[in-house]
Amino acid sequence: MLQTAWVSSPGSWALREPGCHRDGKKTSWKCGFVRTIIQHPCLRHDPKGLGKARMLKKIHICLCCFFVVGILYEISLLSGCFFSYMPMSKHFLTPEQVLNLGKSIIFLETTERLEPPPLVSCSVESAARIYQDRPIILLMKGLKNDRVLDLNSSYTAFSLLSSMKNVFIFPLQMETVFQETPLLQWYNKVVPEREKNWVHVSSDASRLALIWKYGGIYMDTDVISIRPIPEESFLAAQKSQFSSNGIFGFPAHHKFIWDCMENFVLKYNGNIWGNQGPFLMTRMLKAICNLTDFKGTEDHSCQNISFLNPQRFYPIPYPAWGQYYEVWEKNPNFNHSYALHLWNFMNHNRKAVVAGSNTLAEKLYKAYCPTTYKDLIQNAELRDFTPSGNAA
Repeated sequence: MLQTAWVSSPGSWALREPGCHRDGKKTSWKCGFVRTIIQHPCLRHDPKGLGKARMLKKIHICLCCFFVVGILYEISLLSGCFFSYMPMSKHFLTPEQVLNLGKSIIFLETTERLEPPPLVSCSVESAARIYQDRPIILLMKGLKNDRVLDLNSSYTAFSLLSSMKNVFIFPLQMETVFQETPLLQWYNKVVPEREKNWVHVSSDASRLALIWKYGGIYMDTDVISIRPIPEESFLAAQKSQFSSNGIFGFPAHHKFIWDCMENFVLKYNGNIWGNQGPFLMTRMLKAICNLTDFKGTEDHSCQNISFLNPQRFYPIPYPAWGQYYEVWEKNPNFNHSYALHLWNFMNHNRKAVVAGSNTLAEKLYKAYCPTTYKDLIQNAELRDFTPSGNAA
């Protein structure tokens, strides 16, 4: 059923079916309008009424034009133009409503933290800038309310990200996410407190369920987008014959993702890191495709699934992850990449972007998440200005 966005007041809106009430019954305003045109009594062709008839005919034509324009406007609200019209009223939408718009870019935070660190903020911001016609959704387990925190929140990253017209921040409610998927039986039996890698395992499961239900692209929160991904059904090769699950995209209800969820439950072993993540994607892909090594920068394709070259997202492989936080004599151009994975899981020493350090990561922040970078500079200046408290 076609839905439209309507504005009930300057500060609120909702998605509703266009309708009206007549004699206590709901009728379609479109049908009523057409009926009005069709059933309008025809004028007799007499010389005195000719001018009036022509005038009414012109009015009818104009009204028909308005009717057509109205239909096109309704359709545009559910297309890429959606975010151009309603920058603030997004805060009244539910996760289901936004996800059902289709082609979302989905990020997950499965820890309890409520303040997204700069790398998370940069990942979300860069996606919002590259995919301006798509909803960018950050689902956070730490959020317990049904609504996002307000723009005046003390959490700087919330204010920063919420101000972007196509960014949505919602609670991650796993019991809802896993409904109507093979993962529900696993979730009802598993005991998170006994799981060695629960943060990672729950994220692996959630991303599969969300992409299967709604379609779109999943991205880890340490992925910086630099240009649009042209593929709809794809997996990202971390290296030859090995798939990542840090970024992938599929249309809703794709069989490959359903099969992955079934295998997730069948082969579940939470003690082995990655068994439900990249190893799952790799074994499922190998089951249907004859994987070969990549040569040059070409992509592979099998059963309408694109297996994208490591250069697309992993031009710097994980053993060399520290290069993102080093100063380069000549910066790489990443001409063959759609996004860059910064390997935050490997960052045990918590290397961070420091303003003025001239590292590769700092330059990526400047180019692809300038608002996050500006906030980073302001926070650094504030820390430098704040007295230690021990001065005499």
